[in-house]
Amino acid sequence: MLYTPKNEIDTRIQALQAILAQQEMDGALIVHHTNLFYLSGTSQSCHLFIPRIGEPLLMARKSYHRALIESPIEQIMELQSLKKIPEILQQRGCPLENLGMELDVIPYNNWKFYKKIFYDTNLTDISDSLKRIRMIKSDHEINLLQEACTILDQVFSEVPAMVCEGMTEIELASLFEAGLRRRGYAGCSKMRTFNQDFFLGNIVSGTSGAVPSYFDSAVNGSGLTPANNPHGAGWKTIGRNEIIFIDYSCLINGYLADGARMFVLGSVSEQLQQAHNAALSIQNELIEMIRPGTICEDIYERAVSLAEERGLGDHFMGIGKDRARFIGHGIGLELDEYPIFAKGVKTPLVPGMTFALEGPKFVFPEGAIGIENSCCLKPDGLQVLTRAPQEIIRL
Repeated sequence: MLYTPKNEIDTRIQALQAILAQQEMDGALIVHHTNLFYLSGTSQSCHLFIPRIGEPLLMARKSYHRALIESPIEQIMELQSLKKIPEILQQRGCPLENLGMELDVIPYNNWKFYKKIFYDTNLTDISDSLKRIRMIKSDHEINLLQEACTILDQVFSEVPAMVCEGMTEIELASLFEAGLRRRGYAGCSKMRTFNQDFFLGNIVSGTSGAVPSYFDSAVNGSGLTPANNPHGAGWKTIGRNEIIFIDYSCLINGYLADGARMFVLGSVSEQLQQAHNAALSIQNELIEMIRPGTICEDIYERAVSLAEERGLGDHFMGIGKDRARFIGHGIGLELDEYPIFAKGVKTPLVPGMTFALEGPKFVFPEGAIGIENSCCLKPDGLQVLTRAPQEIIRL
């Protein structure tokens, strides 16, 4: 089992403490599993207190014994009651006038509870600051992400042996997911955005690729039922001469890869083939454009312009009002991290950012097609981490 090195945790905590000092906060109380793992190395039921100055304190409820094993933090104690947290911190001499919390994800009733027990404390949202710290990946994190990308590539290479005419989308999805699971996929792709429930990925074929859904993606699909995750693979059978669109995440040791590849039993129409060729050429231009200092909005606007130049503006990242309004998104511990390549996002790119470049993807009534790759920005340019063949694979 892989544990987060102590030097990684120390560096992350120091980065947060610098922000706490800048914002004149006395400390931060970390609750959400994603940030908790990032800053402590464990996802057990814990509360992590990080003071502006000094050593952090990890208060564990369940499982305390696993928290001791998994976290390199030196001060770890067993927490009997959440109500005791203010008293514990006060006994340690921690000032609690201004306290940062992850108010983007803490439910209102939970916030009321924390506000009650910290009755003299100003609770301030530090979610955006945490997301910006996590946006820049260390070499350790990039190596974990590369491992996830390699495994995703391996499973893409096995698709020709999985597909047969007449099988359902969900049958193919189960085989693809089994390939990921055998290699260590943890099976829990996290998204931060409210109500963007996400399973492992998306397999659609032919006209299923044009079925819209609530999920913020260019390609959705019908899913199995309106009740849970109504997008992705459904009961449709896969026929000859229709595109098979596979877009999956791969979670290994906490870090998410994301990629899309195209397959077909037989051949695709000239329209879809030309659109795929355009997606690859646009992607190559975007890769050349992406450098440290490039503004996220400029990448999105350039992708839109290139699609329109090729006569594909009406199919770019979806159809009509159901289209996705971005061309890339950060990846790491969550699938929707910073940076986001979209209109109005003025964030300049810096080395260490990791993100999925959404191709682009084009959607037609007969199906969806395109490309997606996981990438890492280096000082000298973009490194593509997913390396499976990008052409349409004919089966």
